[in-house]
Amino acid sequence: MKQWVYPYLRQFKGRILLSLFFGLLGVGSGTMLLFISGYLISKSSLQPENIMIVYVPIVSVRAFSIGRATFLYIEKLMSHDIVLRMLENMRRKLYNILEPQALFLRARYKTGDLLGVLSEDIEHLQDLYLRTIFPSLLGLIIYALIISVIGLFDWTFAIMLLCMLGVLVFLTPFISFMKMRTHHETLKIYKHQLYRKLTDTIFGIADWQASGRWNKLIHAISTQDENMSHVEKKMKKWRHIRDGIIQGVIGIVIISMILWTSVQADRNVISATVIAAFILMIFSVTEALTPISEAVEQMPSYTDSIDRITNIEQPNVPKRYERNDAFNRKNYVHLQIKDMSFRYADNEQFTLKHLSLNIKQGEKLAILGRSGSGKSTLLKLMAGGLKPTEGSILMNGQTMHSGLLAEAVSVLNQKPHLFATTMANNIRIGRPDASEEEILQAADLAQLTPLIRSLPQGIHTHMQELGSRFSGGERQRIAFARILLQQTPVILIDEATIGLDPVTEHQLIDTMLTAAQDKTIVWVTHHLAGAEKMNNIIFLKEGKIFMEGSHQHLIQTNAYYRRLYNMENNLLLT
Repeated sequence: MKQWVYPYLRQFKGRILLSLFFGLLGVGSGTMLLFISGYLISKSSLQPENIMIVYVPIVSVRAFSIGRATFLYIEKLMSHDIVLRMLENMRRKLYNILEPQALFLRARYKTGDLLGVLSEDIEHLQDLYLRTIFPSLLGLIIYALIISVIGLFDWTFAIMLLCMLGVLVFLTPFISFMKMRTHHETLKIYKHQLYRKLTDTIFGIADWQASGRWNKLIHAISTQDENMSHVEKKMKKWRHIRDGIIQGVIGIVIISMILWTSVQADRNVISATVIAAFILMIFSVTEALTPISEAVEQMPSYTDSIDRITNIEQPNVPKRYERNDAFNRKNYVHLQIKDMSFRYADNEQFTLKHLSLNIKQGEKLAILGRSGSGKSTLLKLMAGGLKPTEGSILMNGQTMHSGLLAEAVSVLNQKPHLFATTMANNIRIGRPDASEEEILQAADLAQLTPLIRSLPQGIHTHMQELGSRFSGGERQRIAFARILLQQTPVILIDEATIGLDPVTEHQLIDTMLTAAQDKTIVWVTHHLAGAEKMNNIIFLKEGKIFMEGSHQHLIQTNAYYRRLYNMENNLLLT
């Protein structure tokens, strides 16, 4: 609430107060409309001698009728404008939280979870304002005003009305909140489980069909849907009971108002012609108070949504920096890692421990190690996507941060995303202002020219979703051309050749190293393909540098490295 609700209430407090003011005018107009209508009916039944006696009430009915519709329309217009402005800021804030985590977004979050946060949770927060905060504040104001008005006539009855209407304002909302809290939380859990299952199923639907177990899949989803329906039925049942209680209380309030006005008329405190006016007025008042129960009931679902959004924030992720102009793409870059250690917030053990590296411009560094040794984490730290727990990572003496990404550092991931647009547009992402000639030059360096010539529309050929038109090696070359177009002095490569056959892998490695021979390359890989072309090779083991040196040095001095290299070469030959 402190991060996703209160700041926006403070930011838009002026607009919110104005919206509440128009809402109050709308409800007040509706109340006065019924009050004067009741008076007009009673007065007219006495057959006044002159029509001018009821002329003012007639005009007032018209005025308040128009005012009610107008003021409530303005209130809705303003409240929705406020909420849309809030949602804009919330979406921007959520994007700024997700952007620094781009390098490991897929690893941290399931697709269904992201879908739930981006589509449902962030949108659900608009109901917090429209259906909970605004109606509750307006209801409390109306509650205070009606008690004050009745108190001007009879404080004893005002206190009775305070208690009776308090059931609508406080008691039923509290009971509804306590009773429905578990149901809302359970329903949210079921919905997110369904999101996960559906997204996982869609991505793997071909394997389900191939395994012949689609009946089991449908049964699992149906069971999940039935669980949600069961919870929703319980919620509807309670709402019917609650509505019955509310209508019963309203009936008691109306009967009490009839009795009180009758007594007041007998005592000549009020005129008999306003008995109907007071009774009809209470209908409008209770109409403004009844939404409070439903508004408060929804609070657990809002809290759950806010918690889910808040949990996306990652304390190890550095704050978002603006792009830095201090690094020209042609500048000399010196990358230093000084006694750096890192651990994730939810992990007591260090993923990386006391690493120190000195990488000069143009050097080629290969980082190897078993799964879980910290290779990819080290690359994310060097890209500025994570900040070290201890020690530092410096670029030309400046602390590495996300603002240098795409200006001084480019990253080529295992599965780079290719968008459903043309090849030219996919490459141009690396530099939006690049000309077509520059795009073709980058494509030529990535050895894409033969492929481009074979395409029906050349570089303007549509790639289809995720680049499915092309093979794995071709997709990596297109992503590499995007990197080359950026012209950054440092390129970080995270197992870009994984899943490729040995021949394609070696060809792609040769292409990358040849095209980027003047650039610094840090290559995370799972085996020794192309190791002989690297200036330096390090092996990570349990977060530490287990082995370091050039290929020639290690092949001569380290039996373990020599055995691994010979083993991979033998596999390649076979």
